[in-house]
Amino acid sequence: MSVPSFHPDVAEQHLRVDIDDWDDVYVVGDVHGCLPALERLVDRLDPSEDDLVVFVGDLVRKGPDSKGVVDYVRERDNFLTVRGNNEEKLIRGTKEIDALTDDDLEWISNLPVAITWEDAIVVHGGIHPEKPLDEHDVDELENTRAMNPGDSYDGPFWFEYYEGPERVFFGHTVMAHPAVFEHAMGLDTGAVYGGALTAYDLHADELVAVESEVTHESRKDSKILEPRQPALV
Repeated sequence: MSVPSFHPDVAEQHLRVDIDDWDDVYVVGDVHGCLPALERLVDRLDPSEDDLVVFVGDLVRKGPDSKGVVDYVRERDNFLTVRGNNEEKLIRGTKEIDALTDDDLEWISNLPVAITWEDAIVVHGGIHPEKPLDEHDVDELENTRAMNPGDSYDGPFWFEYYEGPERVFFGHTVMAHPAVFEHAMGLDTGAVYGGALTAYDLHADELVAVESEVTHESRKDSKILEPRQPALV
């Protein structure tokens, strides 16, 4: 399959990887500064240096240890992440995390907005099915949730109608359990809200999750989506 065509602003911030270079590939949901949950999930996955681990963004904010999560991901050459809307807030200066150094912020500012491989796209927010991919700017790829203006939790949701051709792995929308569709998979299962941190094992076609041991931030039930598509068993 050919490389997807992105908006010019996104094309400069797109990373293409060859998954044939890796023994296995794992895609991980929103971490939000929950370092202990990330460490336990990685222990479960037990990736070797020949396995690729890709994050859907929002490594930072809301949880207690954004610096620890950034360091954990930065120091591993086989760990990659796209930029989430919470990383974008740091870049644009609308939010701050005192523990992050200038070097950390430079690393965050250079993160890709999209990571792709054959048949797959990783973005933080999503892709509106009624709009060509190459017309989605950075903000749209980081924030798209609902089909209606405002990206609310009222729906309908983009991933319920998206028909590919690539499968999109995403976070941003907090789910009670992963949203598993033919052409989309939502992996934000609310680790920072007392839910779980979830990964998808690409080659085994399996979901792996660790439950949060601590609720770091409360969230209304109306802001935790029950996806209509059953998760993989």
